[in-house]
Amino acid sequence: MTLLSMDAIYTENLTKIFDTLTAVDQVSLSIAKGELFGLLGPNGAGKTTIIKMLSTLLSPTAGTAYVWGHDILHERDAVRRSIGMVFQDPAV
Repeated sequence: MTLLSMDAIYTENLTKIFDTLTAVDQVSLSIAKGELFGLLGPNGAGKTTIIKMLSTLLSPTAGTAYVWGHDILHERDAVRRSIGMVFQDPAV
């Protein structure tokens, strides 16, 4: 794994499988600090699942991911401290 000058987000073969459904299939990407990036795709493409994994709300089935250099599996608190999220529907 090579984090190029502290990528904001780095994933390598990120995968999430629910029972028999592969929701995210080996996604590898690198988003540099300051880069503008859009995650686009049709319903059911795995966009929300990727975001949930990157924000530590879901654990990946396979692969690795880093947010600001922090491993999403082993540094969950550091990942959460380094990001902000606004949900579509407010929850009480």
